[in-house]
Amino acid sequence: MQVGGVPSRIISCGNTQQLYDAAIELWSSDEQFHVLAGGSNTVFAEDLEGLTILHVTNRGVEIVSEDAQFVTVQVQAGHSWDEFVAWAVANDYAGIEAMSGIPGSVGATPVQNVGGYGQEVSDVITQVEFLEKGSDESVIRPASYFEFSYRDSALKHGLEGLVGWVEFRLQKLAGMSVPMKSGQITEHLGAEYGSALPLEQVRKTVLELRASKGMVISANDPDSVGCGSFFTNPVISVEKSLEFPEEMQRWRMPNEDQVKISAGWLIENAGFPKGYSIPGSKAAISNKHALAITNRGGASSSEILELARLIQERVAARWGINLIPEPNLVGF
Repeated sequence: MQVGGVPSRIISCGNTQQLYDAAIELWSSDEQFHVLAGGSNTVFAEDLEGLTILHVTNRGVEIVSEDAQFVTVQVQAGHSWDEFVAWAVANDYAGIEAMSGIPGSVGATPVQNVGGYGQEVSDVITQVEFLEKGSDESVIRPASYFEFSYRDSALKHGLEGLVGWVEFRLQKLAGMSVPMKSGQITEHLGAEYGSALPLEQVRKTVLELRASKGMVISANDPDSVGCGSFFTNPVISVEKSLEFPEEMQRWRMPNEDQVKISAGWLIENAGFPKGYSIPGSKAAISNKHALAITNRGGASSSEILELARLIQERVAARWGINLIPEPNLVGF
């Protein structure tokens, strides 16, 4: 997002033990700190005085076990998520290909159960090495411990701690994807919903779709200077969804009593066209995607939040839906 102030200090942690040792010391001193890897999904306030950043830089991908059908992979928290996806696709491992192009680190993915185009990390996470606040020792926790749901986990609701590494179980499908649960991908490729497609083709398509929406970071695209989707798509009951116009996008959920609806549609139909900006502000809705708030050059974090809150207020007033921010908001 390219906004925010300067923290009081930054501690770089190149391995998990350095990360855990630093966190234990900071917890014992009650010093305010924030764990950061890539920072692509974080909006910082202008005033960060007194804040310490734990910069997670541990990297690495290791195959733990495999058989004819599956491969189990352990990935360090500071490893680039998209580099991991590219590695998996190049090695014909399926299960995360539709999450190509998502910025950020592997260690951040369990926090909000990162996902895209019909896949989410909770589908493939088996366990996580985790240091819980108040403990002096990390433990390996099963995926169920984190209570994953749509773009959510216990890590956003009171469970405090640090991720050291994440273990994933991917499939060997001879270069093909898992069944595609994204209409956008299958329609783009002229395939049937739920069909398996070549992994490389899925990755290429997802990157193209994301780039067309300004969702892939590019120095040549001002619409990419943001955190991607600024709000999560709301999940509501099927009954409530009937109150909305038929043209509003909605997607089925595993729970048959619920549907996911388009936050972008709600925003545009609450009076916010693509490219909208509060007069005098350098924060604006993307010209490509109504769900993204962007920095048009020199915006302050206050301007970003001012626009976000205005969108929330008008969507709530027009549609009775409270939009939830997707990025981490630090220092506000």
